[in-house]
Formats: sequence, structure tokens, C-alpha cells
Amino acid sequence: MNSNFPIPGPVRMLLFPLSLMYYFGIWVRNKLYDKKFFTSVHFNIPIICVGNLSVGGTGKSPMVEYLVRLLQHEFAVATLSRGYKRKTKGYALANQDSTALEIGDEPMLFYNKFPGVAVSVGEKRQEAIPQLLYDRPDTRVIIMDDAFQHRAVKSGYNILLVDSNNLFTRDWYLPTGDLRDEKKSYRRADLIVVTKCNPELTPDQKENISGEIEPLLHQHLFFSTIRYGMPYHIVSKSTYVITAQVEVLLVTGIADPSPLKEFLQQHAGTYYQISFHDHQVYTIDDLDDIVKKFESISCEAKIILTTEKDAVRLTKFENVVKDLPLYIIPIQHEFLFNEGERFNELIRRFIHTFKQSLN
Repeated sequence: MNSNFPIPGPVRMLLFPLSLMYYFGIWVRNKLYDKKFFTSVHFNIPIICVGNLSVGGTGKSPMVEYLVRLLQHEFAVATLSRGYKRKTKGYALANQDSTALEIGDEPMLFYNKFPGVAVSVGEKRQEAIPQLLYDRPDTRVIIMDDAFQHRAVKSGYNILLVDSNNLFTRDWYLPTGDLRDEKKSYRRADLIVVTKCNPELTPDQKENISGEIEPLLHQHLFFSTIRYGMPYHIVSKSTYVITAQVEVLLVTGIADPSPLKEFLQQHAGTYYQISFHDHQVYTIDDLDDIVKKFESISCEAKIILTTEKDAVRLTKFENVVKDLPLYIIPIQHEFLFNEGERFNELIRRFIHTFKQSLN
């Protein structure tokens, strides 16, 4: 079952001494970078970093996808991820034989969705970038996924994502809280996006959050909400409309499925859930459990619904899932207050300004 729900308060409080040790460790590390004892490598190519200050889902993968869609027709784009929970080590460039076990869930998803984009992984980004540029010398923009706290590479543009339901200003450090970097590290961001907002967020609520974060003069603050697309079958790609007459078995192995559950509460007749660990490596036994649970639902109008990241770990069972009503629901960021184009322009301006500075 899912191991990512919050640790009960009293238990987390017992871990408070460990939080102090953790905080001291990241404080020392950041201070060594600030004082130049640790050096950050700079590359003569526009690098956009997408990250957060906390563990858990803030929408990093959908933001990387947003940037790829925005830029791929104008520039040769590459993505670089750590490849979290993969079974391999070191640098790798995704190809037609790659699997999620080899490169990780998110990179596999990027590769499947954007065949013209170079998708790479490497824990040591300062070593992976030269190899990526050697393999794909036409690359003009690199998007680094989940790298805000990894300061070995100096990004040209830092995008910090903040969950509206768990602002870093109210959080504490691991393991008592969810923070994995200092709160003041938000100052390194060029652009801050408050994600998972209520689509009906009011201007007053926007101002309250802005006042709590206190962005610096050079920082741009945006607010986004989650938009779900039309579910499509995992094999045939045929689409499906969820209505109030449909019962859904939701299968997730992600950090925060709560927005998806809220979506189903609003659109489906009812839903049931099987929740696995984040980045679950699905087995045939897991699939058997899913099928048994699905068959126990008596409603005739019923489907199995999963996320795009879960789907890359389920496609290996294609011979089984092709006959199941197993659908994938896509997810995207949508900027509130009609500020999407301003966000896009800031990204393009960074790239064009960077290119001009090299001339």
C-alpha cells in the first residue's frame, strides 16, 4: 500500500531531533556553496531547472512537459533527470529499447510522449550534461527535472514549484516535516509557481499567498491549477468519457493522488482505490489484485483508471491489459488569472537573451 501518507503528528514530533540534524546538514552544504568552497559548474547553453523545496508531488513532471511543449518546435530540447528509483546507475540516453526500470518512470514518460526530444538520465548532472551534448550536439535547451537543490550545476533559470496545500513557509524539515532544503533557498528561484490551486482562487487569496511567500523583487510569482485531459486506453488509445453513471477503480502509485480523487468525486458515479507505493514496480500479482478488485464491482459501466506515470510501469503486461478497460488520464498545468502567456514569454526571453549573450 501507499507509504507516502503523512506520518502521524506525535511520531513526527519524536523525530524532531533528527530534523535538527538534517537542517544543520543542508545549512552547512548551502553555506559551502554560497562561500564558493563547493563550486557550481556553468555551461554555455540555456539550462532551465524545475524543482521544489519539499518531498512529494508538486507537479514537476507536468511542468517539464509544459516546457517541452512550449519550446520543442522552436529549439532542440533535451531533458535531464536523475532517474529516480531506476535499477541502473550513471548516464543514459533513452532509446527505443529503454524501459522504466532502466531510466525511471518520468524519463520513460517523457520519451514516450515526445519522440523528437532527447531524454537523458544521470545522478551527477555535471557529468551527464557533457555526455548529453556529445550524444546530441544539436541540443539548444536543457530542462533539468527535480534539480533545484542540486547545486553542482548552475542553472540559467530556476523554476520553483510550491504546493498550495503545503506552502514551504508553514512546513518543517525532514523527517518531522517535508522540507528537504532550507526555506530561504526559495530566493535562488527566478520564477515561483504555486501549484494545485483551487481553480476558483480569488484575487484576495492570491494576494494572501503572495504575502506569505514574499517573493523578491526579481522573482515572478504564478498560480496554476491541475487540468485533467480525456482518458485514453493504455493500448488502443481510444478515449473514454467519465460520467456520473460510471464507477471507477483508481490505481495509483504516486506521491499525492488527492487531486485525482477530488476529480473523480466530481465526475464519476463513485470510485474505489488501490494505492501502491510511489514509483511502484508492478508485479503480475499486483495486476491480479487489480483485476480481482475490478471484477468485484457489480456496476456494468465501470473502468480502471491510472496515471501516466503508473502506465509506463504497467505496459509491460500488454498482453493482459489490452483486454482490460484500463484507461490513462493525462494531466497538465493551467495558469490562473490569464497569466499563461506571461509565463511563456519569460521562458522564451531567458533563452533568447542567453543566446544573445554568447554572440
